[in-house]
Amino acid sequence: QVQLVESGGGLVQPGGSLRLSCAASGIIFSRYSMAWYRQTPGKQRELVAVITSGDSTNYADSVKGRFTISRDNAKNTVYLQMNSLKPEDTAVYYCGARQGFRPYEYWGQGTQVTVSS
Repeated sequence: QVQLVESGGGLVQPGGSLRLSCAASGIIFSRYSMAWYRQTPGKQRELVAVITSGDSTNYADSVKGRFTISRDNAKNTVYLQMNSLKPEDTAVYYCGARQGFRPYEYWGQGTQVTVSS
Protein backbone atom coordinates (compact mmCIF):
# COMPACT_ATOMS: atom_id res chain seq x y z
CA GLN A 1 0.00 0.00 0.00
CA VAL A 2 1.40 3.36 -1.06
CA GLN A 3 1.43 6.14 1.51
CA LEU A 4 2.67 9.71 1.35
CA VAL A 5 2.62 11.47 4.70
CA GLU A 6 3.28 15.21 4.92
CA SER A 7 4.37 17.02 8.06
CA GLY A 8 5.86 20.33 9.12
CA GLY A 9 3.01 22.72 8.43
CA GLY A 10 1.84 25.33 10.89
CA LEU A 11 1.39 29.00 11.64
CA VAL A 12 4.30 31.33 10.89
CA GLN A 13 4.72 35.09 10.69
CA PRO A 14 5.46 36.83 7.39
CA GLY A 15 9.16 36.58 6.63
CA GLY A 16 9.49 33.36 8.58
CA SER A 17 10.48 29.86 7.50
CA LEU A 18 9.06 26.36 7.55
CA ARG A 19 10.31 23.02 6.31
CA LEU A 20 7.77 20.53 5.03
CA SER A 21 8.52 16.83 4.83
CA CYS A 22 6.81 14.07 2.89
CA ALA A 23 7.66 10.49 3.80
CA ALA A 24 6.83 7.85 1.21
CA SER A 25 6.28 4.14 1.62
CA GLY A 26 5.17 1.36 -0.69
CA ILE A 27 7.04 2.70 -3.74
CA ILE A 28 10.59 2.52 -5.04
CA PHE A 29 11.10 6.14 -4.07
CA SER A 30 14.24 6.76 -6.10
CA ARG A 31 12.36 6.03 -9.32
CA TYR A 32 9.69 8.66 -8.74
CA SER A 33 9.49 12.35 -9.45
CA MET A 34 8.18 14.12 -6.38
CA ALA A 35 6.30 17.38 -6.29
CA TRP A 36 4.78 19.84 -3.89
CA TYR A 37 1.44 21.38 -4.80
CA ARG A 38 -0.71 23.80 -2.84
CA GLN A 39 -4.38 24.65 -2.80
CA THR A 40 -6.53 27.37 -1.31
CA PRO A 41 -10.34 27.25 -1.02
CA GLY A 42 -12.08 27.78 -4.34
CA LYS A 43 -8.90 27.49 -6.38
CA GLN A 44 -7.27 24.73 -8.34
CA ARG A 45 -4.28 22.91 -6.95
CA GLU A 46 -1.11 24.59 -8.24
CA LEU A 47 2.37 23.26 -8.69
CA VAL A 48 4.92 24.72 -6.28
CA ALA A 49 8.05 22.67 -6.96
CA VAL A 50 9.13 19.38 -8.45
CA ILE A 51 12.24 17.23 -8.19
CA THR A 52 12.81 14.41 -10.65
CA SER A 53 14.38 11.03 -10.04
CA GLY A 54 17.54 12.55 -11.50
CA ASP A 55 17.43 15.48 -9.04
CA SER A 56 16.41 18.11 -11.59
CA THR A 57 14.24 20.77 -10.01
CA ASN A 58 11.66 23.26 -11.18
CA TYR A 59 9.72 25.93 -9.32
CA ALA A 60 6.68 28.10 -9.75
CA ASP A 61 7.70 31.69 -10.48
CA SER A 62 5.99 32.84 -7.30
CA VAL A 63 8.36 30.82 -5.08
CA LYS A 64 11.66 30.97 -7.00
CA GLY A 65 14.48 32.14 -4.78
CA ARG A 66 12.46 31.51 -1.60
CA PHE A 67 11.61 27.79 -1.66
CA THR A 68 13.93 24.83 -2.13
CA ILE A 69 12.87 21.27 -2.87
CA SER A 70 15.19 18.39 -2.03
CA ARG A 71 15.03 14.65 -1.54
CA ASP A 72 16.74 11.99 0.53
CA ASN A 73 16.36 8.65 -1.21
CA ALA A 74 17.83 6.80 1.78
CA LYS A 75 14.95 8.12 3.90
CA ASN A 76 12.28 7.99 1.17
CA THR A 77 11.54 11.61 1.96
CA VAL A 78 11.11 14.82 -0.01
CA TYR A 79 11.43 18.22 1.62
CA LEU A 80 10.29 21.75 0.90
CA GLN A 81 12.27 24.47 2.62
CA MET A 82 10.20 27.64 2.60
CA ASN A 83 11.87 30.93 3.46
CA SER A 84 10.68 34.54 3.37
CA LEU A 85 7.11 33.36 3.65
CA LYS A 86 4.31 35.66 2.57
CA PRO A 87 0.60 35.67 3.46
CA GLU A 88 -0.15 34.55 -0.09
CA ASP A 89 1.76 31.33 0.59
CA THR A 90 -1.06 30.31 2.93
CA ALA A 91 -2.53 27.05 1.62
CA VAL A 92 -2.79 23.34 2.14
CA TYR A 93 0.40 21.80 0.78
CA TYR A 94 0.32 18.35 -0.80
CA CYS A 95 3.09 16.10 -2.02
CA GLY A 96 2.62 13.97 -5.09
CA ALA A 97 4.54 11.16 -6.75
CA ARG A 98 4.74 10.01 -10.35
CA GLN A 99 6.97 8.00 -12.64
CA GLY A 100 8.24 9.67 -15.77
CA PHE A 101 5.68 11.99 -17.31
CA ARG A 102 2.60 10.11 -16.18
CA PRO A 103 -0.05 11.97 -14.21
CA TYR A 104 0.64 12.19 -10.50
CA GLU A 105 -0.78 8.96 -9.16
CA TYR A 106 -0.12 9.18 -5.45
CA TRP A 107 -0.96 12.03 -3.09
CA GLY A 108 -0.55 12.79 0.57
CA GLN A 109 -3.31 14.06 2.84
CA GLY A 110 -1.96 17.61 2.92
CA THR A 111 -0.54 19.88 5.60
CA GLN A 112 -1.81 23.38 6.38
CA VAL A 113 0.57 26.32 6.12
CA THR A 114 -0.71 29.63 7.44
CA VAL A 115 1.36 32.82 7.11
CA SER A 116 -0.08 35.54 9.27
CA SER A 117 0.92 38.12 11.85
